[in-house]
Amino acid sequence: MHKIFALLLAALLLAPAGACNQAGEPEPSAPPAGDEAPEAAEPAKPVPAELPDVLARVNGEDVTKTDLDTLLRNMELSQGPVPAERRDEVLRGALDRLIIYTVLQQEAKARNVTVPDSDVDERLNAMRSQFPKEEDFRKALEERGLSVDRLRNDARVDMVITKMLDAEVAAAEPATDEEARKFYEENPEKFQQDEAVRASHILILADENADEATKQKARGQADALLKRARAGEDFAALAREHSQDGSAPQGGDLDFFTRGRMVPAFEEAAFALKVGEISDVVTTQYGYHIIKATDRRPAETVPLETVQPQVKQFLTSQKKQERADAFVDGLKQKSRIEVLI
Repeated sequence: MHKIFALLLAALLLAPAGACNQAGEPEPSAPPAGDEAPEAAEPAKPVPAELPDVLARVNGEDVTKTDLDTLLRNMELSQGPVPAERRDEVLRGALDRLIIYTVLQQEAKARNVTVPDSDVDERLNAMRSQFPKEEDFRKALEERGLSVDRLRNDARVDMVITKMLDAEVAAAEPATDEEARKFYEENPEKFQQDEAVRASHILILADENADEATKQKARGQADALLKRARAGEDFAALAREHSQDGSAPQGGDLDFFTRGRMVPAFEEAAFALKVGEISDVVTTQYGYHIIKATDRRPAETVPLETVQPQVKQFLTSQKKQERADAFVDGLKQKSRIEVLI
């Protein structure tokens, strides 16, 4: 929640996880409650092409171009380059984040909020553990313009800010059953569950740009496995032994998925199957699939009893966010903030 106010260093240092689109992901048990799309905002005030060394002051403390450059470098490494047409919007947003961060840092210092060195060490060790070797960790820091000492300091500040905000929002009242029911009744569209199928598959990899001999060999493997599956051999065992997909250890199980989650040819074949039925060999850009439908779930409105815990959790988080926002707004109002660009 309130991590948006920090430099987000821990998240930015995590190695990104990759996944192929041919593997399915489980659908949540109920559609998550979300906010409506925000209305279009006013265009951001233009940002000069050349930035001064000091961009803003918060109660006399400088917010510098170096701070902004560090934050932008981290954002770009995780999200990609800033599009030219969004430069003003992104830079103004990043500067505002740094201003809020500075306001919170100053308040935490004034309140003498501290965290033990051991907790900071634990945070750093958790970041290090995301990398196979120490040199990879150091390289990631270098790419982001950070040193270990800077990282340690920023982690400590992030932790004291979080501790202070946690104390501020702790008084938020938990959502009640009645509030959850009211939200459910007023937002029926959020609780529509699309038709879903649960399927397992066996994949024999064959790149779409591979030569014909390679494709024919892979297709031959798939055809042979299809015969064995239709002859009654255990599909999960065949998948564990022969599938060249990340789902193989689970017997090829992809769990439930809705339309739009899989590549078109795979989706069309899976949704056409009856439970227990095995498809013909299906060709996609990943290779050759044999698909078995194991369950189906019709489109329906999820009952309140099923989603009530998630709705209450969402509404409670919303109350905490509102308290955090009000706290930050109050600090900003009593602070002397000068934006110099």
